[in-house]
Amino acid sequence: MSTRMRDLLTGGFGQLRHEPTAKRIRAVLGGSPVVDTTRALLVWEPHRIVPSYAVPGDDITAELVPADAAAADAAGTTGARVPELSGRPVLDPSVPFAAHTAEGRAADLRAGGQSRPAAGFYLADPDLAGYVVLDFGAFDAWYEEDELNVAHPRDPFHRIDVLPSSRHIRVELDGHPLAESSRPTLLFETMLPTRYYLRPGDMRAELTPSGTRTFCAYKGQASYWSAAAGGRIVPDIAWTYQQPRHEAAQVRGLIAFFTERLDITVDGERLKRPITPWSSGPGT
Repeated sequence: MSTRMRDLLTGGFGQLRHEPTAKRIRAVLGGSPVVDTTRALLVWEPHRIVPSYAVPGDDITAELVPADAAAADAAGTTGARVPELSGRPVLDPSVPFAAHTAEGRAADLRAGGQSRPAAGFYLADPDLAGYVVLDFGAFDAWYEEDELNVAHPRDPFHRIDVLPSSRHIRVELDGHPLAESSRPTLLFETMLPTRYYLRPGDMRAELTPSGTRTFCAYKGQASYWSAAAGGRIVPDIAWTYQQPRHEAAQVRGLIAFFTERLDITVDGERLKRPITPWSSGPGT
Protein backbone atom coordinates (compact mmCIF):
# COMPACT_ATOMS: atom_id res chain seq x y z
CA MET A 1 0.00 0.00 0.00
CA SER A 2 1.36 3.39 -1.00
CA THR A 3 2.06 6.01 1.70
CA ARG A 4 1.57 9.73 1.21
CA MET A 5 4.93 11.50 1.51
CA ARG A 6 3.46 14.14 3.83
CA ASP A 7 2.59 11.39 6.29
CA LEU A 8 6.18 10.14 6.25
CA LEU A 9 7.58 13.64 6.77
CA THR A 10 5.20 14.46 9.63
CA GLY A 11 5.12 11.02 11.21
CA GLY A 12 8.23 11.78 13.25
CA PHE A 13 7.07 15.10 14.71
CA GLY A 14 6.79 13.54 18.15
CA GLN A 15 10.39 12.31 18.07
CA LEU A 16 13.83 13.86 18.47
CA ARG A 17 15.33 14.09 14.95
CA HIS A 18 18.65 15.19 13.49
CA GLU A 19 20.36 15.53 10.11
CA PRO A 20 24.03 16.32 9.38
CA THR A 21 24.79 19.31 7.17
CA ALA A 22 27.87 19.72 4.98
CA LYS A 23 27.66 23.52 5.24
CA ARG A 24 30.15 25.59 7.21
CA ILE A 25 28.13 27.21 10.00
CA ARG A 26 29.29 30.33 11.83
CA ALA A 27 27.76 32.58 14.47
CA VAL A 28 28.70 36.05 15.74
CA LEU A 29 28.06 37.56 19.17
CA GLY A 30 29.17 41.00 20.30
CA GLY A 31 31.08 41.49 17.04
CA SER A 32 33.20 38.38 17.52
CA PRO A 33 32.89 34.92 15.95
CA VAL A 34 31.90 32.40 18.63
CA VAL A 35 30.87 29.43 16.47
CA ASP A 36 32.76 28.07 13.45
CA THR A 37 32.15 24.50 12.39
CA THR A 38 31.86 22.13 9.47
CA ARG A 39 30.41 19.44 11.74
CA ALA A 40 27.02 20.96 12.55
CA LEU A 41 23.80 19.02 12.83
CA LEU A 42 20.26 20.21 12.29
CA VAL A 43 18.16 19.12 15.27
CA TRP A 44 14.39 19.08 15.64
CA GLU A 45 13.10 18.56 19.17
CA PRO A 46 9.76 16.72 19.41
CA HIS A 47 6.93 18.77 17.84
CA ARG A 48 9.29 21.46 16.52
CA ILE A 49 8.62 22.26 12.88
CA VAL A 50 11.89 24.12 12.20
CA PRO A 51 15.36 22.93 13.20
CA SER A 52 18.07 24.37 15.41
CA TYR A 53 21.81 24.12 14.90
CA ALA A 54 23.67 21.66 17.11
CA VAL A 55 27.41 22.25 17.23
CA PRO A 56 30.28 20.25 18.76
CA GLY A 57 31.36 21.87 22.00
CA ASP A 58 34.94 22.08 20.67
CA ASP A 59 33.76 24.42 17.88
CA ILE A 60 32.29 27.00 20.28
CA THR A 61 34.66 29.65 21.64
CA ALA A 62 32.06 31.18 23.97
CA GLU A 63 31.84 29.96 27.56
CA LEU A 64 28.95 27.64 28.40
CA VAL A 65 27.95 27.31 32.05
CA PRO A 66 24.98 25.55 33.70
CA ALA A 67 21.83 27.65 33.45
CA ASP A 68 20.44 29.22 36.59
CA ALA A 69 16.99 27.71 36.07
CA ALA A 70 15.61 24.67 34.30
CA ALA A 71 14.20 25.27 30.84
CA ALA A 72 10.45 25.08 30.36
CA ASP A 73 8.81 21.87 29.23
CA ALA A 74 6.41 22.67 26.41
CA ALA A 75 5.27 19.15 25.60
CA GLY A 76 1.54 19.16 25.01
CA THR A 77 0.98 22.63 26.49
CA THR A 78 2.42 25.09 23.99
CA GLY A 79 2.18 25.55 20.25
CA ALA A 80 -0.28 25.92 17.42
CA ARG A 81 -2.68 23.30 16.15
CA VAL A 82 -2.12 22.53 12.47
CA PRO A 83 -4.45 19.65 11.54
CA GLU A 84 -2.69 19.04 8.22
CA LEU A 85 0.56 18.31 10.03
CA SER A 86 -0.14 16.82 13.43
CA GLY A 87 -2.86 15.83 15.86
CA ARG A 88 -0.99 17.65 18.65
CA PRO A 89 0.14 21.26 18.82
CA VAL A 90 3.31 21.90 16.83
CA LEU A 91 5.98 24.32 18.01
CA ASP A 92 6.38 26.98 15.32
CA PRO A 93 9.26 29.51 15.37
CA SER A 94 7.34 31.87 17.68
CA VAL A 95 7.69 29.37 20.56
CA PRO A 96 10.83 30.30 22.54
CA PHE A 97 13.93 28.12 22.35
CA ALA A 98 13.77 27.62 26.11
CA ALA A 99 10.56 25.60 25.71
CA HIS A 100 12.19 22.20 25.36
CA THR A 101 10.39 18.98 24.58
CA ALA A 102 13.37 16.62 24.91
CA GLU A 103 15.37 15.63 27.96
CA GLY A 104 18.55 17.60 28.56
CA ARG A 105 20.15 20.43 30.48
CA ALA A 106 20.28 24.12 29.65
CA ALA A 107 23.43 26.24 29.63
CA ASP A 108 24.05 29.98 29.71
CA LEU A 109 26.38 31.36 27.03
CA ARG A 110 28.94 34.05 27.81
CA ALA A 111 31.19 35.89 25.36
CA GLY A 112 32.74 39.35 25.15
CA GLY A 113 31.15 40.48 28.39
CA GLN A 114 27.70 39.46 27.16
CA SER A 115 25.51 36.72 28.59
CA ARG A 116 22.73 34.80 26.88
CA PRO A 117 20.67 32.86 29.45
CA ALA A 118 19.78 29.29 28.46
CA ALA A 119 21.10 29.82 24.91
CA GLY A 120 22.57 26.31 24.84
CA PHE A 121 21.01 22.92 25.44
CA TYR A 122 22.78 19.60 25.96
CA LEU A 123 20.44 16.83 24.85
CA ALA A 124 20.36 13.66 26.92
CA ASP A 125 20.71 11.48 23.86
CA PRO A 126 23.80 9.29 23.25
CA ASP A 127 23.64 9.87 19.48
CA LEU A 128 24.10 13.62 20.11
CA ALA A 129 26.74 13.41 22.84
CA GLY A 130 29.25 16.25 22.66
CA TYR A 131 26.87 18.52 20.76
CA VAL A 132 25.23 21.69 22.03
CA VAL A 133 21.93 22.87 20.51
CA LEU A 134 22.02 26.66 20.19
CA ASP A 135 19.34 29.33 20.31
CA PHE A 136 19.40 31.00 16.87
CA GLY A 137 17.89 34.22 18.26
CA ALA A 138 20.54 34.58 20.98
CA PHE A 139 23.26 35.49 18.46
CA ASP A 140 23.86 38.67 16.46
CA ALA A 141 24.27 36.86 13.13
CA TRP A 142 24.49 33.41 11.57
CA TYR A 143 26.16 32.40 8.32
CA GLU A 144 25.79 29.33 6.14
CA GLU A 145 29.11 29.38 4.28
CA ASP A 146 29.41 33.14 3.54
CA GLU A 147 25.69 33.89 3.23
CA LEU A 148 23.85 35.60 6.07
CA ASN A 149 21.00 33.46 7.38
CA VAL A 150 17.84 34.91 8.97
CA ALA A 151 14.97 33.73 11.18
CA HIS A 152 16.12 30.13 11.74
CA PRO A 153 18.27 27.41 10.15
CA ARG A 154 17.09 26.30 6.74
CA ASP A 155 15.58 22.84 6.47
CA PRO A 156 17.07 20.68 3.66
CA PHE A 157 13.68 18.98 3.28
CA HIS A 158 11.86 22.28 2.79
CA ARG A 159 11.65 23.93 -0.62
CA ILE A 160 9.97 26.73 -2.57
CA ASP A 161 8.63 26.66 -6.13
CA VAL A 162 7.49 29.95 -7.71
CA LEU A 163 5.49 29.68 -10.93
CA PRO A 164 3.59 32.12 -13.15
CA SER A 165 -0.05 31.16 -13.67
CA SER A 166 -3.17 32.12 -15.64
CA ARG A 167 -5.63 30.94 -12.97
CA HIS A 168 -8.31 33.48 -12.06
CA ILE A 169 -7.87 34.63 -8.46
CA ARG A 170 -10.38 36.69 -6.48
CA VAL A 171 -9.68 37.85 -2.92
CA GLU A 172 -12.56 38.91 -0.65
CA LEU A 173 -13.03 39.80 2.98
CA ASP A 174 -16.57 39.59 4.34
CA GLY A 175 -17.84 39.85 0.77
CA HIS A 176 -15.78 42.94 -0.04
CA PRO A 177 -13.36 42.53 -2.99
CA LEU A 178 -9.70 43.18 -2.17
CA ALA A 179 -7.99 41.96 -5.33
CA GLU A 180 -8.64 40.11 -8.59
CA SER A 181 -6.26 38.76 -11.21
CA SER A 182 -5.76 36.28 -14.04
CA ARG A 183 -1.99 36.72 -13.98
CA PRO A 184 -0.97 35.58 -10.48
CA THR A 185 2.35 34.17 -9.40
CA LEU A 186 1.92 31.05 -7.26
CA LEU A 187 4.36 30.18 -4.50
CA PHE A 188 4.35 26.53 -3.40
CA GLU A 189 6.16 25.87 -0.13
CA THR A 190 6.60 22.56 1.65
CA MET A 191 3.84 21.92 4.24
CA LEU A 192 2.25 25.36 3.73
CA PRO A 193 -0.82 26.52 1.78
CA THR A 194 -0.28 27.81 -1.74
CA ARG A 195 0.33 31.56 -1.68
CA TYR A 196 -1.14 33.70 -4.46
CA TYR A 197 1.03 36.72 -5.24
CA LEU A 198 -0.67 39.48 -7.23
CA ARG A 199 0.54 42.65 -8.89
CA PRO A 200 -0.16 46.00 -7.20
CA GLY A 201 -2.34 46.93 -10.19
CA ASP A 202 -4.64 44.00 -9.41
CA MET A 203 -5.72 45.43 -6.06
CA ARG A 204 -9.43 46.37 -5.74
CA ALA A 205 -9.26 47.90 -2.26
CA GLU A 206 -7.08 50.52 -0.66
CA LEU A 207 -3.99 49.08 0.97
CA THR A 208 -1.87 51.05 3.41
CA PRO A 209 1.64 50.05 4.50
CA SER A 210 2.08 48.71 8.02
CA GLY A 211 5.12 48.99 10.24
CA THR A 212 5.09 45.23 10.85
CA ARG A 213 8.11 43.26 9.66
CA THR A 214 8.82 39.54 9.84
CA PHE A 215 11.61 37.32 8.55
CA CYS A 216 11.49 34.05 6.66
CA ALA A 217 14.60 31.89 6.34
CA TYR A 218 13.67 31.10 2.72
CA LYS A 219 12.10 34.32 1.45
CA GLY A 220 13.67 37.13 3.50
CA GLN A 221 12.05 40.17 5.15
CA ALA A 222 8.32 40.69 4.66
CA SER A 223 6.64 44.07 5.00
CA TYR A 224 2.89 44.19 5.63
CA TRP A 225 -0.24 45.90 4.34
CA SER A 226 -3.53 46.75 6.03
CA ALA A 227 -6.73 46.85 3.97
CA ALA A 228 -9.89 48.94 4.09
CA ALA A 229 -12.98 46.74 3.79
CA GLY A 230 -16.58 47.38 4.78
CA GLY A 231 -15.80 50.61 6.56
CA ARG A 232 -13.09 49.12 8.78
CA ILE A 233 -9.34 48.71 8.62
CA VAL A 234 -8.04 45.13 8.72
CA PRO A 235 -4.42 45.20 9.90
CA ASP A 236 -1.60 43.16 8.41
CA ILE A 237 -3.77 41.14 6.04
CA ALA A 238 -1.23 41.06 3.19
CA TRP A 239 2.53 41.16 2.72
CA THR A 240 5.28 41.93 0.22
CA TYR A 241 8.92 40.94 -0.19
CA GLN A 242 10.73 43.98 -1.57
CA GLN A 243 14.14 42.29 -1.51
CA PRO A 244 13.45 38.55 -1.43
CA ARG A 245 16.12 35.89 -1.12
CA HIS A 246 17.15 34.18 -4.33
CA GLU A 247 14.69 31.28 -3.87
CA ALA A 248 11.79 33.74 -4.02
CA ALA A 249 13.13 36.36 -6.43
CA GLN A 250 10.07 36.06 -8.70
CA VAL A 251 7.70 37.48 -6.07
CA ARG A 252 9.64 40.73 -5.62
CA GLY A 253 7.17 43.60 -5.15
CA LEU A 254 4.09 41.38 -5.48
CA ILE A 255 1.35 41.21 -2.82
CA ALA A 256 -0.02 38.07 -1.15
CA PHE A 257 -2.97 37.76 1.24
CA PHE A 258 -3.46 35.44 4.19
CA THR A 259 -5.53 32.52 2.91
CA GLU A 260 -6.15 31.73 6.58
CA ARG A 261 -8.04 34.96 7.31
CA LEU A 262 -10.07 35.81 4.22
CA ASP A 263 -11.73 34.18 1.21
CA ILE A 264 -9.80 33.30 -1.94
CA THR A 265 -11.60 31.95 -4.99
CA VAL A 266 -9.55 30.14 -7.63
CA ASP A 267 -11.16 29.57 -11.05
CA GLY A 268 -14.61 29.99 -9.49
CA GLU A 269 -14.01 27.64 -6.52
CA ARG A 270 -13.75 29.17 -3.05
CA LEU A 271 -10.91 27.67 -1.06
CA LYS A 272 -11.33 26.37 2.46
CA ARG A 273 -9.47 28.54 4.98
CA PRO A 274 -6.50 26.49 6.23
CA ILE A 275 -5.40 26.42 9.85
CA THR A 276 -1.74 27.31 10.30
CA PRO A 277 0.41 29.05 12.96
CA TRP A 278 -0.42 32.29 11.09
CA SER A 279 -4.20 32.02 11.32
CA SER A 280 -4.30 34.82 13.88
CA GLY A 281 -1.38 37.07 13.01
CA PRO A 282 1.65 37.93 10.83
CA GLY A 283 4.54 35.63 10.22
CA THR A 284 4.65 34.06 6.77
